Amino acid sequence: MGTRSVALVLLAAVLLQTLLPASAAEGLVRVALKKQPIDQNSRVAERLSAEERQRLLGGANSLGSSGEGDIIALKNYMNAQYFGEIGVGTPAQKFTVIFDTGSSNLWVPSARCYFSIACYLHSRYKSGQSSTYKKNGKPADIHYGTGSVAGFFSEDSVTLGDLVVKDQEFIEATKEPGLTFMVAKFDGILGLGFQEISVGNAVPVWYNMIKQGLISDPVFSFWFNRHAGEGDGGELVFGGMDPNHYKGNHTYVPVTQKGYWQFNMGDVLVDGKSTGFCAGGCAAIADSGTSLLAGPTAIITEINEKIGATGVVSQECKTVVSQYGQQILDLLLAETQPVKVCSQVGLCTFDGTHGVSAGIRSVVDDEAGKSNGGLRSDPMCNACEMAVVWMQNQLAQNKTKELILNYINLLCDRLPSPMGESSVDCASLKSMPDIAFTIGGRKFSLKPEQYILKVGEGPAAQCISGFTAMDIPPPRGPLWILGDVFMGAYHTVFDYGRLRVGFAESA
Repeated sequence: MGTRSVALVLLAAVLLQTLLPASAAEGLVRVALKKQPIDQNSRVAERLSAEERQRLLGGANSLGSSGEGDIIALKNYMNAQYFGEIGVGTPAQKFTVIFDTGSSNLWVPSARCYFSIACYLHSRYKSGQSSTYKKNGKPADIHYGTGSVAGFFSEDSVTLGDLVVKDQEFIEATKEPGLTFMVAKFDGILGLGFQEISVGNAVPVWYNMIKQGLISDPVFSFWFNRHAGEGDGGELVFGGMDPNHYKGNHTYVPVTQKGYWQFNMGDVLVDGKSTGFCAGGCAAIADSGTSLLAGPTAIITEINEKIGATGVVSQECKTVVSQYGQQILDLLLAETQPVKVCSQVGLCTFDGTHGVSAGIRSVVDDEAGKSNGGLRSDPMCNACEMAVVWMQNQLAQNKTKELILNYINLLCDRLPSPMGESSVDCASLKSMPDIAFTIGGRKFSLKPEQYILKVGEGPAAQCISGFTAMDIPPPRGPLWILGDVFMGAYHTVFDYGRLRVGFAESA
């Protein structure tokens, strides 16, 4: 799970297989995994709190030509989460982990975890059985919205395929309270983000792979197999990229801020039509640990309306439209600055840049809370801010007031459920529009079959929208989290050497 995202996370199960030898021609190591039948009861939704997540927080050469690199095969569960196997210690103790570009620490359960049931349900690291263990003891504490992981740092060798990273600092988790880790089928998380967001300033595994000369190119890439029942779940390639996993050339964009793999994104289009929401630019991150695609509530709600997704009806939203809709429209028509509209109708406290609302908190910047002076409002402020965005979009299309208010009421009905999950009619996929994201001047489109997650078969099948809401205020937002829904459609390269991210159509 990307530990800085606020998005629906669907946990998965994995069954390990023996190592398969690499071909001499490739010089690669493949760690293969078997499929496990989908268990409907294993679906768990989790939201990570914004404040807590902050604490955790290309042109690469082809591997085929470089002759060096390492491949980790991934397990695909319901197109929602991907897992691989690593070893910790000498001899290697096996653990199943999520490879997460949204965090930077490695943690696994510790044999010294005595009072958390979750630890007993997963593999646990035993330092006494490793000849390369080094004591550290520095305390570590990682918080989630539904629980936390606490423990202490240790040092040991970490094995990925045939590569052995020596003296790697990692967290032995001694406390894993809550339901999330109890039912999770993964043991731990291996972060692939930047050291800037590493808890305890620990050097990430990826950094040590480069420092110790284990790979020639400071690049890694993800290929996610979105056909959950076919073959391996995907591959994580260290040292470059496998040309068999993508079509055409990658479009690269520079990393704009180290921590996340963050870059600038342009306009979002629905069925080829601009929403105007990010026409002036938005920040985005590529997050392999987030199942869905997260974005600002206002535009996600519009997208879910266009695809027929239904969530929990927001009474606050409908109340704002009925009591203040006409007044908001009049202010916008009078060319009042949109950021000041909600404060003028008395629903928000204007702080000079935007309305301050309780439900909009930054997952990126702890200073965001300071910038608003600690002022808070109620959900009515959130609803008003969303209504302003929607009305601006409709006014730009020269819609009448009556049509606008009716449309906004419809959007209120499409607001996502509290856990961000919205469902759609599985029979309607063919009539749903394509959703496109502009990155590096290129439009990256997602077709309905790419952004809808299907759970189950036949009459019992359920289809879930791949779009979930998450709000980040200016100046750091709006922020989009392009999780597995996007990375499944587009092969993604993380180029540490050139500080850039690349996307190409997955093969």
